[in-house]
Amino acid sequence: MVRIRLSRGGATKRPFYHIVVTDRRNRRDGRYIERLGFFNPIASGAEPELQLDLERTDYWLSQGAQASERVSKLIKKHRSSAAA
Repeated sequence: MVRIRLSRGGATKRPFYHIVVTDRRNRRDGRYIERLGFFNPIASGAEPELQLDLERTDYWLSQGAQASERVSKLIKKHRSSAAA
């Protein structure tokens, strides 16, 4: 099964997450099919907190990929901010 989930990067105590499409059986930070964007929970100043390619995200969801709980919330947040 294909999942859309977060892959952690960044330094200790300074997390940075890539939003990736991967097979469910792969490790969290392992191989992925496609990178859709990023999430920076500790963004400050003019740094973007969330960047996401909604067109590709919609494509993968239409192909049967399932988003993790956290990614689903991020997609919803990005859609509402893009509409405003």
